[in-house]
Amino acid sequence: MGTAASSTFNADTLKRGVEGHTAADLLSLYADDAQVRIVDRNTQPSKPRLLHGRDEIGALFEDIYSRDMTHRVDQCIVQGDHAAYSQSCEYADGTRVLAESMITLRDGKIAEEILIQAWDE
Repeated sequence: MGTAASSTFNADTLKRGVEGHTAADLLSLYADDAQVRIVDRNTQPSKPRLLHGRDEIGALFEDIYSRDMTHRVDQCIVQGDHAAYSQSCEYADGTRVLAESMITLRDGKIAEEILIQAWDE
């Protein structure tokens, strides 16, 4: 079990990271050994996409933040060493993405994240 989150992580910090304009803004919230599990239409629950460590997570964020799109945190709840948040994104062409994440914090950084996303097709 992780320790309670320090004051370095809160809803405002997450909002600034997600809604920032660089991958580095968001990646700074993750522990060096963080793990992210992604479930969507292409990577379903029995075979999710697994990212291990800041290098793999950072590569994903670099790809995402290189796109012409906006990101918005709709809701965020932080309680102890857990947080959950909703995120909506929109590409310049109007395509929308909705994501829900449950995260585990360790020492004020994201240690684990389960992300479920859906997008317009």
